[in-house]
Amino acid sequence: MSAKLAGQQVSIAYGEQRIVENLDLIVPQRRFTALVGPNGSGKSTILRALAGLMAPTKGTILLDGRSIDILSTKEMAKRVGVLLQGPVAPEGLTVRDLVKQGRYPHRSLFGRWSAEHEAACEDAMMLTGTTTLADTPLERLSGGQRQRAWIAMTLAQQGEVLLLDEPTTYLDLAHQIELMNLITKLVRDHGKTVIAVLHDLNQAARYAEHIVMLKGGKITAAGRPEHVISEAAIADVFGVHSVIIRDPVAGTPLCVPL
Repeated sequence: MSAKLAGQQVSIAYGEQRIVENLDLIVPQRRFTALVGPNGSGKSTILRALAGLMAPTKGTILLDGRSIDILSTKEMAKRVGVLLQGPVAPEGLTVRDLVKQGRYPHRSLFGRWSAEHEAACEDAMMLTGTTTLADTPLERLSGGQRQRAWIAMTLAQQGEVLLLDEPTTYLDLAHQIELMNLITKLVRDHGKTVIAVLHDLNQAARYAEHIVMLKGGKITAAGRPEHVISEAAIADVFGVHSVIIRDPVAGTPLCVPL
């Protein structure tokens, strides 16, 4: 399995509080990887470290086999797009304005807006189905539309990697499905590497090709959904007794809590 992103013996702390310790992580390239685990297991912290937003207290984060420490903030942003929880934009900002912000890593201080920048934004809006919403202020969008607009902004960066922190939170079921189908399309048709923190185990099992299950800042299992989602694993990590059956639609593991 070829790694796009990896962590080698990574430890992360907030002050004196250790969140992650001696983590070895592989994120396969051109795949959808889901980070799952209970609250406080280190999912969002690991995502921030992979994005270069938090420096490990020990160990190394690698992108294509090279330490991200050697990359400037702009260079990292050209290659890795990040969407954290609850992003906020100024009132009155339109979808097009937001998406244009994704071109920041590719522009010099006094660089002019070019046809290349415009094409990247148009492509990002087309991929996310937000072209018809381009001139609509963000505050007038539904939750699902707004989330797609933020993803369009990260796609305008034209990076190979997309990191998403709980992207389906607060979305209704229809918009969750729409967003997960979009992620699948980005991986399958456009060769993106996507890592997302997800709370819904069944959603992760249906859509992600690679699952990393975490408990207390440590990896308890990693691999294909059928190798990770088990009754024993759910009991150990979440403290919940369950039955694992086959999803009648996708054929993936389906967790039924008891």
